[in-house]
Amino acid sequence: MTGTVNTQLLNLACGLFLLTAVGVLWRRELSALIGLFTVQGLALTGIAVLLAADTGSGEAAAVAAGVGILKAGLLPWLLRRVLHRVPEARETASLVNVSASLLAAAALTLLAYAAARPLVALAPSPTARAAPVGIAVLLIGFFLAATRRRAISQIIGVLLIDNGIAAVAFLATGGVPLVVELGVSADLLLAVLVLQVLTTRLQAAFGDTDLDELRELHD
Repeated sequence: MTGTVNTQLLNLACGLFLLTAVGVLWRRELSALIGLFTVQGLALTGIAVLLAADTGSGEAAAVAAGVGILKAGLLPWLLRRVLHRVPEARETASLVNVSASLLAAAALTLLAYAAARPLVALAPSPTARAAPVGIAVLLIGFFLAATRRRAISQIIGVLLIDNGIAAVAFLATGGVPLVVELGVSADLLLAVLVLQVLTTRLQAAFGDTDLDELRELHD
């Protein structure tokens, strides 16, 4: 990034990107999780737009537009459709309580910044210094997927992992090729569509989408 204003906007977008991931660990309502994921998609879009404006690349602009349509539009819409089909409005008791989850988020963020120090040292630019934010969101996504019980919460964790990977790719390299982003996005879209079908079938068959209860049925 070359302009001071762009650097400030980048820091703002990255801060919002990380804050929404922490907010996902704090909230229990599934509708709130989807709302936070939507805001995170907007923040990721903002990062991509700033990088595209800085490089003046048409391909980077196309990737930014695709990120906005998919991560701030289509995927949240599909998740809301899944939520509309199931009656529960809150996450059941997760494996880790809210306080411990927030402490874990702080620890994972510190771990991300420590792990990214060699990368920042190699290229001490504003974008490289922001790259640990993507790693932190990636780790928080793993934590969310491992500690929540609802299928929707777990798929949001997977989507956070993808957002974190995308943010690291954008910030560390200045963007990713359009064909790569389209391929990953297609995989995620397919995963959410499969989730929608499975959630509907599970709700019809068992009346719940709590994965721990389904494992007990299997046992």
